[in-house]
Amino acid sequence: MLTLSLVTILALALLLGGGVWIAFALLGTGWIALTFFGSFEPGPILASDFWGASYGWDLTALPMFVWMGEILFRSGLADNMFRALAPWLNRLPGRLLHSNIIGSGLFAAVCGSSAATCATVGKMTLPELERRDYDSNLAIGTLASASTLGLLIPPSIMMIVYGVVTEQSISRLFIAGILPGLLLLGLFMTYLIGWSLLVGARQGRAGQAEARMPLMSKIRNSAQLIPLLVLIGGILGSIYGGLASPTEAAAVGVVLSMLIARGNGHFNKTIFLDSLFAALRTACMIAFIIAGASFLSSALSFTQLPMQLANHIAAMGLSPTMLLVVLTLFLLVLGCFLDGISLILLVTSIIMPLIEGAGIDLIWFGIYLVIVVEMSQITPPVGFNLFVIQGLTGKDIITITRATLPFFLLMIFAVVLLHLFPEIVLYLPQAMN
Repeated sequence: MLTLSLVTILALALLLGGGVWIAFALLGTGWIALTFFGSFEPGPILASDFWGASYGWDLTALPMFVWMGEILFRSGLADNMFRALAPWLNRLPGRLLHSNIIGSGLFAAVCGSSAATCATVGKMTLPELERRDYDSNLAIGTLASASTLGLLIPPSIMMIVYGVVTEQSISRLFIAGILPGLLLLGLFMTYLIGWSLLVGARQGRAGQAEARMPLMSKIRNSAQLIPLLVLIGGILGSIYGGLASPTEAAAVGVVLSMLIARGNGHFNKTIFLDSLFAALRTACMIAFIIAGASFLSSALSFTQLPMQLANHIAAMGLSPTMLLVVLTLFLLVLGCFLDGISLILLVTSIIMPLIEGAGIDLIWFGIYLVIVVEMSQITPPVGFNLFVIQGLTGKDIITITRATLPFFLLMIFAVVLLHLFPEIVLYLPQAMN
């Protein structure tokens, strides 16, 4: 088992480090494990897993939600959000810095992509915040961190992937992500308010008060958010109320996103085709990685490695709390080198027997796993949001990482709260009964 573990880790590291596509790296690692340590031919298993992982009604929601996000990414929606939110934030400590957090949370709810949320909201807010003399580190930190909520606030691509590979209800995963997502938004805004009162205002880095806008003008600007709120409410309400499955809600969301884009004047044949092919590329990439991870999971199962690993850790007598601490450290290290989807698929293929054996609720674990993946989006060297921010600002990775550190610590604090109060995750899914 030790030899198999070392060979598997080394093979995966060499393939990923050599620039091999993630799906091929997973396939190659599984093939090596079966060839040298298994008693079954890898070919039939590969064919069976590829077929089994490439179809399924639940998986149909994936390309639909990706397409919806691509349409909204090109719809001018982020600009509307900024104009609607800015007048209401003038009296709140931190002022327009909150537009990064709230705007990212709203856009994440309909986009589902951390990098797309970061790029879209950042293109609009960062120049404005810089022009108004807001602290650049806080502007970068709030944007990079809040945009990760695209992975947690439903509809989430990560939750669809996790639900498919662990055979959990995607509807319940979507609903379970709402309260933790609001918790993280609240923690981020609370930190920003405290920083503004204690540090920013004294040093003159919390921005200057904007000219007051008449109430009716604020309300007229806020009306631009109505289509977005209708879209979010329609998708989540139909799922929570049992009126539609996630796949059906995703199809309706695509149609509504086209209408919103059309209403904003940002929808034509070019945008339709660009969004369609971008969604197709992303969905195919994810499906290919899912198939590769499925084969790796089967290969490791045939070698008995996950069962032996679970038995070994169980023999250590770790409590569920210590198990989560060890897993968090392990996942954060892996997250420095793997993207979110690959991390979820790799982890679920290896440690799910261990999680089930420890009696941890799989819906709760899915939300925990997504939050840890969010942390990996802002940790070097493979933090996607760090690269997006670097492209927008030209700053070095070390500076950007330092700016996101307080929010990284807040995410860890959120995981602690979810462990102490699991009802934050489980209340809404249980209420669906």
